[in-house]
Amino acid sequence: MPAAPKSEILNLISLAEYQSGTIVSRQITKAEGGNVTLFAFDEGQELSEHTAPFDALVHVLDGEAEIKISGRPSLLKSGDAILMPANQPHAVKAVKKFKMLLTMIKT
Repeated sequence: MPAAPKSEILNLISLAEYQSGTIVSRQITKAEGGNVTLFAFDEGQELSEHTAPFDALVHVLDGEAEIKISGRPSLLKSGDAILMPANQPHAVKAVKKFKMLLTMIKT
């Protein structure tokens, strides 16, 4: 799917639809300094524990998710956000189906 159009109003929640049994992603923008990606997780779907070399901000737009950072779980609901520090193990699980905006800053 192409990146979102520039200089247009975006309804983020509608840019990625839920799909049964899977995770959908849509790149909003990508640049040398970072990227912004929208994700839609069906209930129970998860990203297993991993690390990233850059800080990343998760902003929950809809639903509920459990975000684990260095083994510490946090329950996030619509409107909540959490910063995942660089090089710290983290995992994401959909407690209920949810949508999140992931902003990764590389510089």
